[in-house]
Amino acid sequence: MISLRLPEALLERIKILANKNDVPSQSLIKILLSEKVNEEFKKVS
Repeated sequence: MISLRLPEALLERIKILANKNDVPSQSLIKILLSEKVNEEFKKVS
């Protein structure tokens, strides 16, 4: 487990997206982070 400090504006946007997709905001953060890491990993492989 880690703690992240996120700008309030970013966190609010994440919460809005999470509500629209009916998922918890923490789950959405994990999904988005995983997608971006995989995308970047493919670029360097």
